[in-house]
Amino acid sequence: MNFKSLEVFYWVVNFSSFNKAAAKLHTTQPAVSQRIASLEKELGIKALDRNSRAVKLTAKGRVLYGYAERFMALHAEMMLKVAEEQAISGVIRLGVAETIVHTWLVEFLEQCRKRYPNVIIDFVVDITPTLREELKSGGLDMAFLLGPLNDDELIERPLCSYELNFLSAPSLKVGKEPLSNDAVARHPLITFPKRTYPYTFLHRELTTPEHGAPRIFTNWSLSTIVRMAEDGYGVCVVPRLAVLKEVEQGRLKVRQAQMQLRDLSFAVAYAPGSDQQTKEALSELAGEIARASTLGHRRRRRSPRAPAG
Repeated sequence: MNFKSLEVFYWVVNFSSFNKAAAKLHTTQPAVSQRIASLEKELGIKALDRNSRAVKLTAKGRVLYGYAERFMALHAEMMLKVAEEQAISGVIRLGVAETIVHTWLVEFLEQCRKRYPNVIIDFVVDITPTLREELKSGGLDMAFLLGPLNDDELIERPLCSYELNFLSAPSLKVGKEPLSNDAVARHPLITFPKRTYPYTFLHRELTTPEHGAPRIFTNWSLSTIVRMAEDGYGVCVVPRLAVLKEVEQGRLKVRQAQMQLRDLSFAVAYAPGSDQQTKEALSELAGEIARASTLGHRRRRRSPRAPAG
């Protein structure tokens, strides 16, 4: 049996689409159909129900798909354990959350080019919900995003966590620090959208019977959040490490508060199956760089500054 035919079958079922499987495998829909027909002929079974509009497995097809999953996982494990670094190759469509762009993405791309010269990274920057949808639809191969979540369709591994901070323009009069909850709530807050931890936590902690819910303005774009804070519109709640340049240039100032914020966590996510050995290798590299970036930042903050002049 040709392993390639089993791989094609796996992706057709995984995406519930001949066209998406063809795009994933960089081939044509007729070629995919031919592979499936040849596989069925070789095994003497009908794996897919041709009378159904959607891709639907027959009883024998469900059995075959179970073996296909195991073959794909075993192939990926073998390549990861045995293959040389030169065997890590291919085009990887990578989705990236904006916070990662502002922290260690460039370092990742440089190290990837040096360590895996046969890998080509095509990356796009987008919001986490869109990145998840693209991973599941086959539009992306892997992504660095907010997480990890318990998602049965994706493999997810923790990458890094960043301390969340309250920041504002230095000229904004916020009151005596550390700021009480009432002092924080007196200003418009600018952070990530409603489904994220910063928004849900701030909304819960700052809502009171007397004053109701706080004013929280949300956006998935870190650049937009930062610009609003720089312009003095309110207090933003983002990872300090992602706005290090703005802090060092004096455009933003960290504001101390009594409220304790949990770290914002990021993960690498990808669908199992084809190119898994490449995804595993890149995930390991991303983890190394993310940890080094976070550790270097912590050491930098602990180091005493040299006296001026």
